[in-house]
Amino acid sequence: MRPTLHPRLLNGRTGDPALYVEALHRTEAILLDCGELSALSPRHLLRVGALAVSHAHMDHWAGFDRLLRLLIGREKVLPVVGPQGFARRLFHRLQAYTWNLVDRIPADLCFEVTEITPAEQWARVRLRLHRGFEWEDLPPQEAKPDGTVLPLGPLRLRAAVLDHGTPCLGFAIEEMAHLNIWRTGLDALGLPTGPWLDGLKEAVISGRPDDHPVPVYSRRSEAAAALSRPLAELRELVRETPGQRLVYLTDFADTPANRDAAIALARDADNLFIEAPFAAADAAVALDRRHLTTQAAGEIARGAKVRRVEPFHFSPRYLGQEAQLLAEVEAASGLEIP
Repeated sequence: MRPTLHPRLLNGRTGDPALYVEALHRTEAILLDCGELSALSPRHLLRVGALAVSHAHMDHWAGFDRLLRLLIGREKVLPVVGPQGFARRLFHRLQAYTWNLVDRIPADLCFEVTEITPAEQWARVRLRLHRGFEWEDLPPQEAKPDGTVLPLGPLRLRAAVLDHGTPCLGFAIEEMAHLNIWRTGLDALGLPTGPWLDGLKEAVISGRPDDHPVPVYSRRSEAAAALSRPLAELRELVRETPGQRLVYLTDFADTPANRDAAIALARDADNLFIEAPFAAADAAVALDRRHLTTQAAGEIARGAKVRRVEPFHFSPRYLGQEAQLLAEVEAASGLEIP
């Protein structure tokens, strides 16, 4: 199965946490945490279609201004997800700048912030460039039992609240379903491969009716003049399998409540990015700083039955000892780390 989600840990296993996730056939990317962003070109930053920040410690949040600078002057609504109190932090960050000339900028930039808490409703706030990023309350969002925060086309973003001495969010990006094309059936109907198959998949996953027209073409330049066939004739070409799941967990203490929440979010994930700042021998230091050890990270991966584990956020105290830390995660998880 060709993977849909393509994650990129921007600063390796030791730098500021930030995960850039691209999805097959989608122009917009998802950015999980906003630490150092210099590894991303302006072109890649401009593709960010959703920003999810675990918490506002500097190493997870310091890169926001680089993203902001590129977005000014572009028409965009950017969904932002953070823990309780995050909207106020973003508001004050934006108010650190003077916006008296925004009437000369034709394009409006809008941040729509959702705060994830254990409450039954999640507070939402809008901050718009053309209003000098003044505070605008939005109707609250009903909390979903499964933690779903944002629908992102064929994907969805889920979150769980963890404890790091301050609320810290774990995130899951999930493909609703993975759709494959039955090539033998395609050949039997005498139909070409090509970009039209994306339209067919979209029609199936969106539940379009049988008479929905699906244009058939080999090249995008042919799309405008392409003949269409009803979805009913094409539906059997699409095979549905469980979608891909990617989970990102960082900055939380090794407590029973945190383990339960982390394992529940990461259950059966294809890829688990999980912090492992401290070696197993330094468990007392990790607990004092409300972080995980390599052993705890591996045990969470094993408990969640993930297929692949990617430890990161290694403490700089272990400079040159990455192999040892990876070996400890491997031993505790039972998984080989490439």
